[in-house]
Amino acid sequence: MRYLEDDLKDKTILITGGAGFIGSNLAFYFQNNHPDAKVVILDSFRSGETLSNGNLKSFGHFKNLIGFKGEVISGDINDKDLLLDLEVNYKFDYIFHEAAISDTTALEQDLMIKTNVNAYKDLLDLAVAHDANMIYASSAATYGNAESPQRVGREAPQNVYGFSKLSMDYLSREYMKENEISIVGLRYFNVYGTSEYFKNTTASMILQFGHQILSGKNPRLFEGSDKILRDFIYVEDIIQANIKAMKPKKSGIYNVGTGKARSFQDIVDILQRELGTSLKCEYIPNPFIGSYQFHTEADIQTTKDALGYEPRYEMEDGIKAYVAEIRRTYIEEVK
Repeated sequence: MRYLEDDLKDKTILITGGAGFIGSNLAFYFQNNHPDAKVVILDSFRSGETLSNGNLKSFGHFKNLIGFKGEVISGDINDKDLLLDLEVNYKFDYIFHEAAISDTTALEQDLMIKTNVNAYKDLLDLAVAHDANMIYASSAATYGNAESPQRVGREAPQNVYGFSKLSMDYLSREYMKENEISIVGLRYFNVYGTSEYFKNTTASMILQFGHQILSGKNPRLFEGSDKILRDFIYVEDIIQANIKAMKPKKSGIYNVGTGKARSFQDIVDILQRELGTSLKCEYIPNPFIGSYQFHTEADIQTTKDALGYEPRYEMEDGIKAYVAEIRRTYIEEVK
């Protein structure tokens, strides 16, 4: 579905983290709906480099971009020479900033702040130099254990990732005061959908439960999973919000969720219905009690007002749309 009526002919769009989950979906949105736009992807792509928790430092993967016809640059947003080259040799009209250390369990505070906050400032300077609108990924992790529904202004991050995203939001507000460009931060809630497979263990529980069920294993849930609720949002609605953020009524920080909390039990029940299985659920003690969010739900009224955003996918719709891709990745990547 096309979310922007404007013709983007002769417009140049930079997508950082473009080989990742959200970035690659954005790239194909533009290719399919605005083929006259020039899209440039910047991604560090994956290597064998890992964080201290054993997870990969970068989840960018070439398979997410198979079929993409635009320009692809391999590089790190921490590389100031690279950013200078982008400033001198390109003229961007829009910047979609998706690149980040996005692992919420990462312990490297120095790398998290350097990559998520300091490099973002350099990208804001690039946007100002090019008079480009900036749309960037913030996160519901800024809220920590804040009471539901989560509203902008009620932040209480519980990890360095959430802190880094909140720091990006504060920085954005300062730039909004001093510059004419549009700046929109989108606080993603629990996103699932096509191209998340290469996030490995940080992929959504929807994908992980789907693969568990396809392997014939009983789904393993925490005890009381019918009472553990999250605002799960299908990636197509994330793309909708990003595209509508190109022409906002007002710069700002906005939640992107469905505004409805659903349980992990719901996920398994819907997946089993779509996959035609009836495996018995196994319930295990939750070892994260005390450091675990039991309820997230985005207040999206300001998002609707400023962006014209309206979520289109209930969880049943999102999983139904996603299930063929869950099967494909299981057959081609897991089996």
